[in-house]
Amino acid sequence: MTATVRARVVLPNRSQMEFRASDLESLLPEGHRARLVWSYVVGQDLGRFYERIRVREGGVGRAAIAPEILLSLWLYATLDGVGSARELARLTDAHDAYRWLCGGVQVNYHTLSDFRKDHGEALDELLSANVATLIAAGVVKLRQVAHDGMRVRASAGAGSFRREDKLEGYLEAARERVAQLKAELEADPGKADRARQAARLRAAREREARVAEALARLPELEAIKRRQGKAADQARASTTDAEATVMKMGDGGFRPAYNPQLASDVDSLVIVGVEVATVGSDQGQMVPMIEQVRERCGQAPGAWLVDGGFVGHQQVEQASAHTTVYGPVPAAKDKAVDPHQPKPNDSPAVAAWRARMGTDEAKAIYKNRAATAECVNAHSRNRGLQQFRVRGLAKVKCVVLFFALAHNLMRMASLAPEMLALGKGASAVSGIGA
Repeated sequence: MTATVRARVVLPNRSQMEFRASDLESLLPEGHRARLVWSYVVGQDLGRFYERIRVREGGVGRAAIAPEILLSLWLYATLDGVGSARELARLTDAHDAYRWLCGGVQVNYHTLSDFRKDHGEALDELLSANVATLIAAGVVKLRQVAHDGMRVRASAGAGSFRREDKLEGYLEAARERVAQLKAELEADPGKADRARQAARLRAAREREARVAEALARLPELEAIKRRQGKAADQARASTTDAEATVMKMGDGGFRPAYNPQLASDVDSLVIVGVEVATVGSDQGQMVPMIEQVRERCGQAPGAWLVDGGFVGHQQVEQASAHTTVYGPVPAAKDKAVDPHQPKPNDSPAVAAWRARMGTDEAKAIYKNRAATAECVNAHSRNRGLQQFRVRGLAKVKCVVLFFALAHNLMRMASLAPEMLALGKGASAVSGIGA
C-alpha cells in the first residue's frame, strides 16, 4: 500500500518581526489621485487660510498644521466619499494615500473638523479662483448654465422638531439648569468634580443656545406655513439644528434636510455657482444664483436652464435682464389653450419666454439641462452627499463648497490636465516647517 505524501506548502507566519526601509514618496505611483490633489492645492493662493493662523515665526506657541495638508486631506476624502472627520483622522494612520498627503504630520479629528467648518469665505474665494482659471483657459465658456437643487438629509432627527409652546418651556428649563450648574461650579468643590461640573455647564449652555436658535427661526417658518395656506401655529423648529427644515425628499418621505443649489456649465460640467437653501422649494432661487455667477465669473451666461420648480413670472422677468431663460411652461388647465401663446397680463419678458419654449430650438437646448444638472448631482451623491454630518447653514455650505471644489478638480484633470503637474511631484511646500 502506497503512503500518502503530503504537499509541501508555505504557510503565513504573522508573528515574525520585519524591518523595512521605505519612504512616503515611494508609497504612491506616478499619476495617483492623491498626487493630483496635492498638485492642485500647492498651486493655489491660500492666503485667506493662513490669515487665521495666530502663531508666527519668532513667536511662541506650537506650529500650526499647514493649510495645504488639511485642504488636500478634505479634497481627497471628498473624492473618496469620506465625510467623517474621525474616519479621516483614522485613515491618516491606516491608508497610504492619506499618509502621503500628511507627509509625517500628525493630524487629529478635531483639527480636521474645525478646518472644514471655519473657512467658508476662503473656500468660496478658492472656487471663484478655480472657475476664473478655467474660463481663462477656455474650458468654461458659460454658453449655457444648468441650475438645479438637490435635497440632502440634515443631521437632525425628525423627533427634534417642536412648536413654540414646547420650545419656550424647554428654553426656560435650560436657563434654570444653566443657573443651577453655574451656582454649583462657583461653590468650588474638589478639582476633579469641578472639571465634570464645567463640562455639564458647557453642555447645558449649548442646549440653551440651540433652543433659543429654534425659537428665533419660528417666525420664518410661520410665514412659510401662511404662504402654504396652513395654520401658523403648526410651524415647528428643530432643537438640534434650527436651520434644518422638514422637506419632501426624492422617495416621497418627509425628513429634515437642506436644499443645496448647484449651477454648472453645460459644455464642461464645471460647477460655477453654489448656494444652500433652507426651504424645500426651488422657487425664488434662480435670480440670486444668476447674480452670484455674474459676480463670480465676471459675466452672465448666455442661457440659463432650469426645471419647472424654478420658473415664476417674477423670476423669469428679473432673470431675462441678464440671460435667456429656458424652463418648461406650466400646462394650461384648459387643454385647448396653447400655453406657449402670450397672455394679456404677461410682461414682454414672460411673453418672450412662453413663445421661445414652444420652438424646436428651445426644446433641443433644454435637453442639456438634465444631461448636465442631474449628472453633477449624481457625482455628488456618489461621493457621499447623502446626509450632512455638520449642523447649521454656514457649516453645511462649507461642505457643499468642498464637493464643488473636488468635482471641479476632477473636471480640470479631465479637460485640462496640463494645468496640473501630474506625476511624482515634491511632497513638501517650500517654507513650511522651516
